[in-house]
Amino acid sequence: MLLRQIERFLRLTRMPWTTFGRLAAHDPRFVGDLRNGRQPRAGTAARVRLFMTTYLESPYAR
Repeated sequence: MLLRQIERFLRLTRMPWTTFGRLAAHDPRFVGDLRNGRQPRAGTAARVRLFMTTYLESPYAR
């Protein structure tokens, strides 16, 4: 479910997945690892969701 939310966010913002990983999880491979089956910890998932919500409400969102 988190991966679907991230993929939708990436399409909406046109943000590269490596940039997203760097900003949201401090790991440029984060999205790639999720695509390959990685399961994030609850705290990481919460931080990523907070990042997406905050980013979409910011003036930086396209």
